[in-house]
Amino acid sequence: MPSSIPHNGNAVAVAWQAISTNQEPTSNFSSAMAAQHSIMMTTTAARLWVPYCGAGPTPDELLARWNFDPLLLIGMAGIFAVIWRLSVDSRGRQFLCGSAALAVILFVSPFCALTSALFSARVTHHVLLTAVIAPALVAALPAWRTRWPGSLAVWTGIQTLTFWLWHAPGFYAAALSSDLVYWSMQITLLGTAAGFWAAVRRASSPAAIAALLGATVLMGLLGALITFAGVPLYEPHYFTTAAWNMSPLEDQQLAGLIMWAPSAALYLGAALFVMSRFLKHEEGRIAA
Repeated sequence: MPSSIPHNGNAVAVAWQAISTNQEPTSNFSSAMAAQHSIMMTTTAARLWVPYCGAGPTPDELLARWNFDPLLLIGMAGIFAVIWRLSVDSRGRQFLCGSAALAVILFVSPFCALTSALFSARVTHHVLLTAVIAPALVAALPAWRTRWPGSLAVWTGIQTLTFWLWHAPGFYAAALSSDLVYWSMQITLLGTAAGFWAAVRRASSPAAIAALLGATVLMGLLGALITFAGVPLYEPHYFTTAAWNMSPLEDQQLAGLIMWAPSAALYLGAALFVMSRFLKHEEGRIAA
């Protein structure tokens, strides 16, 4: 992993302002903070983060940054081919095609490179992976093929722990320092989310609603914590956001809001869908 940047968030924020405006640090910078700024400036080149999909692009570079990693393309094609064969109806294969198209956007298109530059893009990537692709892949399979071991409560806990863990600053930085750790992050996020959605699928409606509402609250809580952190927490993005006219803290706050509102809304929407279907079933049973 690249050597650590000093973790004083206020210093990082002021240093970023000085960098982005080509000015010297302001007068309220203490001598210690000025020294820290100098260290950060002179050692940036030695600490460039080169995550999977490459270093963070500028807006002018973005559209040229497609990812045609042959191992990725072969792996994705193999996975989707297997699931296609396991799908037994056109509806399941429609879900599979939708998830495949979204996976191409996340891992092959320039959006993958954008996640190297912006934490908000990375959070969007993780939200789509766990709350859209994972349930679509589960829906693509026959119900009997998703009867995996583990209760709904267990899978809810595992998914939540995994999602929170990979958004802890240290684990996140490790994932952007090593392709092996990066793919460990992606696989565990997708795998635990698929386990959660499979457990929701086979659970009773009241239990599924409770789990989805719980996921809504926990996702919103993590988003709120990131939004109101007050200092930039994610070291790989200290020097990648300026080209996008954002400070690291602004990018982080946007990421927190994405996790807090749109992401939580996906789980809430699923809970409302299950509730609507349950109420219709109960109405029909009473009427009969």
